[in-house]
Amino acid sequence: MKLGFFTSALPGTTLEQAARWGAESGFDAIEIACWPYEKAVRRYAGVTHIDVANLDKEKAAEIRKMISGYGLTISALGYYPNPLHPDADHRETVIGHLKKVIQAAALLEVPVVGTFIGKDKNKTVPQNLEDYARVWPGIVKFAGERGIKIGIENCPMIFSYDEWPGGNNLASTPAIWRKMWEIIPDDNFGLNLDPSHLILQMIDMPRVVREFSSKIFHVHAKDLHIDWEGVYNHGVLSQGMGWQVPRLPGLGDMDWSKFFAALTAGGYDYVVSIEHEDRAFEGSEELVKRGFYLARDILKPFIH
Repeated sequence: MKLGFFTSALPGTTLEQAARWGAESGFDAIEIACWPYEKAVRRYAGVTHIDVANLDKEKAAEIRKMISGYGLTISALGYYPNPLHPDADHRETVIGHLKKVIQAAALLEVPVVGTFIGKDKNKTVPQNLEDYARVWPGIVKFAGERGIKIGIENCPMIFSYDEWPGGNNLASTPAIWRKMWEIIPDDNFGLNLDPSHLILQMIDMPRVVREFSSKIFHVHAKDLHIDWEGVYNHGVLSQGMGWQVPRLPGLGDMDWSKFFAALTAGGYDYVVSIEHEDRAFEGSEELVKRGFYLARDILKPFIH
């Protein structure tokens, strides 16, 4: 395995600055944020470390050379929009950019693109699966034709009331994943697994790794603390409102030894990428990097 980090938490740096810092800080890999140039609509979104819309072979070769010069590999390109958004124009725009990210991954010889399935939060799961069955086969085929794997993060995307009640990402549970792959069984279509979202939903994390080991293409390392005072006050039917607290690895309720034991037993041997969304380590680049250092030191003993 290799230990990496997702650049979305470092919006004030250039890609080379992020890579240099990562290499100096003992990381092996870098996952690169590839949103379009636009105003971010949520935290850790809207970050652009590669302009995929204007990437060509020459520029891609320069980026590959620069990253490898720092002794790093690019584990994935990351873009996490809502391709099942109820607004048709928005949906078309984000799918168009997602395809540019896929094309960029092919140019950069990066094997994985991390993204979301998306969701219409006001529709039922069966209704969203109908939309998914229309929208996603073409995206997966587009990626497969270019030798790119799609790794879907399993975040329900319910962090605020504008995302409530259904959340903005369909691919959050084992039952839904099974249905997704029944509809689209392509080998290049799997998970970018983030165990923190399993803690939120009280889903057996080692069992997930055992059952879906062949579909885990990439791993996000993020922790989650459940605030039981918040659960008491709001109840579980609030779906996390008032009691889910994203933390850096080591500061939440995650049992990392069990997680890595399951990954190892399942044969996972790719990158574990730290995804930094911890409000206690925000506000300055120095604080963000301190958070990454803490997570690095927690996870390094498990990387082999």
